[in-house]
Amino acid sequence: MFHQRTVKSLITGEGVGLHSGRVTRFRIRPAAPDTGIVFVRTDVTPMVEIPARSDFVQDTTLATTVGVGEVTVGTIEHLVAALAGLGVDNARIELDGPEVPILDGSSALWVELITAAGGTVAQSRPKKFLVVRKAVEVQQGDKSARLEPAPTFSLRCHIDFDHPIVNAQSFEIAMSDTAFVRELARARTFGFAKDVDAMHAAGLAQGGGLDNAVVIDDFSIRNPDGLRFPDEFVRHKVLDAVGDLALMGAPIIGRYVGHKSGHSLNTRLVAALLDNSRAYEMVEFRARREVDVAQIELPSFGLSGLAPA
Repeated sequence: MFHQRTVKSLITGEGVGLHSGRVTRFRIRPAAPDTGIVFVRTDVTPMVEIPARSDFVQDTTLATTVGVGEVTVGTIEHLVAALAGLGVDNARIELDGPEVPILDGSSALWVELITAAGGTVAQSRPKKFLVVRKAVEVQQGDKSARLEPAPTFSLRCHIDFDHPIVNAQSFEIAMSDTAFVRELARARTFGFAKDVDAMHAAGLAQGGGLDNAVVIDDFSIRNPDGLRFPDEFVRHKVLDAVGDLALMGAPIIGRYVGHKSGHSLNTRLVAALLDNSRAYEMVEFRARREVDVAQIELPSFGLSGLAPA
């Protein structure tokens, strides 16, 4: 049986929010099987639980925000991507503020925190997968996002900004926890210096800086240490897609293709797939013994061990 997983132990810390500029304390707790990923706002009375699912998305302006009524949690995608990339199905994330800390602008520090706290542990219930059975695509002008059938979870993104540094880049990855850590987790969010004033006027990027984002001016990168990957920009778009697609509520077996896509299109794509019951199937993986996700990738068994959930 391919088991659900949760974090092994309590993880605590604090950090500034990219857009709010507010310091928020967080606790990531183990959660029971079939809980899913749930955010908990502990600074409101009574506390409000917000599942990390597509039907709770309220805003996708420069980040993904989920909420229940007027209580929201913003910029969830890097933490959710880290949990998804490490195979975590269940966790409770307690926050005393409205935004997940940005840390270094990537998923790398979230991965380090989870690993330092003992990593993840298997639980008693089988892991559920969402298998894409029919292709679904959403478009907006020359931008598009698509999910199509495939024997494993893979992603391909293409970006093309009208800028001498951030021009046409493409990146594709077959997902596993090791591939996520090696190829995606360290890719940071990025922005253009010319847009900073406009974002500040809109109340965004109040906590942004060179320590948590790649900042690009007209002809150069302002960060003294430069880029972590030559194609860090498109890798971060793939990282964002991992976080956005995790709002399906189950790991995906299918291929994602994004062309100039972002949070808005990704969220629309998730909703379009879930609205079409013929386009996907929920299944479980069954085997005679537990499989260590650190040692095996989905391509090694494809759909052969899957049964309807």
